[in-house]
Amino acid sequence: MQAQAAGKARFRSPPRRRGLSGPAIVYMLCIGALIGWYGPEWRALLAPPSVRSVAAPALTNDALSAEFTFCHSGGGTNCVVDGDTFWFRGEKIRVADIDTPETHPARCASEAALGSRATERLQALLNDGAFSLEPIDRDSDRYGRLLRIVTRDGQSIGGELVAEGLARPWDGARHPWC
Repeated sequence: MQAQAAGKARFRSPPRRRGLSGPAIVYMLCIGALIGWYGPEWRALLAPPSVRSVAAPALTNDALSAEFTFCHSGGGTNCVVDGDTFWFRGEKIRVADIDTPETHPARCASEAALGSRATERLQALLNDGAFSLEPIDRDSDRYGRLLRIVTRDGQSIGGELVAEGLARPWDGARHPWC
């Protein structure tokens, strides 16, 4: 009988410890560190656009100006690449609130023509006087371009291109122009 009781005791599972194991504690600490490090950025991305915080202070009072030409190849200084991209003081800037037809390369003749008109109009608007660059919730896009809303007297220059039929409001995705 005593041998049977000893045999049963050997096959019992060990008593459960209460609390967390070492790996679980390390895992929780890592998750906590990630949330602490990236949490404010994640919250800004998940917030509705009307509540999102601005990534950098806006340059106000329309204090910026330059004489803009067209960029014919590569980077440049103070030149317009296409209807929604330009170089200013050595920085490539994407007009964040619009989408214009592609010009490099266009997918059809009508896109090329409208893209060319948008490019020329953006150059004229930038050369029309002082402007401001207002940051949005993201500082740059996947191509390294600074994302900014270009304004003059508090009005979006991109909005002007939209009103003239040369651009669309940016909705987060490209749509075909052909």
